[in-house]
Amino acid sequence: MLFTAGDIAERLGGTVLGDRTMPLTGFQAADRAGVGDLTFAENRTFFERAERSAASAIIIDKSFTSERKVLIRVSSARLAFAKVVPLFYPEPGPPTGIHPSAIISDKAEVHPEACIGAHVIIGEGTTIGARTVLHGNNYVDEHCVIGEDCAIFHNVSLYPRTELGNRVRIHAGTIVGSDGFGYVQEDGKHLKVPQIGNVVIDDDVEIGANVTIDRGALGPTHIGAGTKVDNLVQIAHNVSTGENCLIVAQAGVAGSTKLGKSVTLAGQVGLAGHLRIGHNVTIAAQSGVMRDINDGEKWFGTPAQPDKKMKRQLLALKKLPDLLRRYNRFEKFAKSRLLTPEEIAEDKAKAASLKADNTKAKMAAIDSGENKGGNN
Repeated sequence: MLFTAGDIAERLGGTVLGDRTMPLTGFQAADRAGVGDLTFAENRTFFERAERSAASAIIIDKSFTSERKVLIRVSSARLAFAKVVPLFYPEPGPPTGIHPSAIISDKAEVHPEACIGAHVIIGEGTTIGARTVLHGNNYVDEHCVIGEDCAIFHNVSLYPRTELGNRVRIHAGTIVGSDGFGYVQEDGKHLKVPQIGNVVIDDDVEIGANVTIDRGALGPTHIGAGTKVDNLVQIAHNVSTGENCLIVAQAGVAGSTKLGKSVTLAGQVGLAGHLRIGHNVTIAAQSGVMRDINDGEKWFGTPAQPDKKMKRQLLALKKLPDLLRRYNRFEKFAKSRLLTPEEIAEDKAKAASLKADNTKAKMAAIDSGENKGGNN
């Protein structure tokens, strides 16, 4: 694709500093860019690297200047990057048609513009929307609903009654709608609790590879619109997320926990069950959360706590080695000034002996005085 710097600036709502007619044919990182490529820089270090590169133009969001490169100034270089790359490398339109190896129930409804890949199985009562692509080796069970413009990549399985909105992307190996982990004890054995709910995934959700989302025990497990779920995440039964949440790799959310809107769970975060996490909450990587969290708070640590409180504790921990050294020095000093038990006993014996001697002396003095008085 061929654009000019002016074309790109107009599409991004930016300003060109330099030659607006500069031809641009691709987008690359600075260290890989060649003549004709566009790149971007978010800070001084990356800008200097981009300026030394062979790139023809640089997207910036700071007040940088250059005598060597055409600059396109925008409000956010990273946002511009996300918007401009598809201009140079557009995804191909969805294919259509049904592979001859696919097995589709006579009672399923597949839109004529949908694409069903090799070895896909679609159960009774399931509906597939327009321009949705099932790439291959997918199992879509009975009475599922898949909306329009969805992409279901290889080896994804949807259990019965799973519902997907429009523009949902699910990457390879993910399982949606498996049984929740629920058991009760009877006579020392684990009795399975029936899981008769389903999973509902709203519009514009993207789910990474090898994710597991369990269906509700009663009612749905719900993933809110615009939420993005990274690879290797576990979402348990009856969990509900608000809109536009980010759940990063290897995080785990236990049963019946509710997330508000725009919650971020960083990598390997674990949430206990039946919690309420407010809107716009951020939980740092590897945190273990066991309590509800109010709107707008930032927590981290295990067990997780508000970030300011946790930072104070970490600062105190940093001081602990010095405090131990000071304590050890004081202990040595104190021991050098303290008497041993034997010395204490000896001092007590001396004091008792001295007291006895003083008592005897006083008695002798009294006796002597009485004797003198009698002689008179």
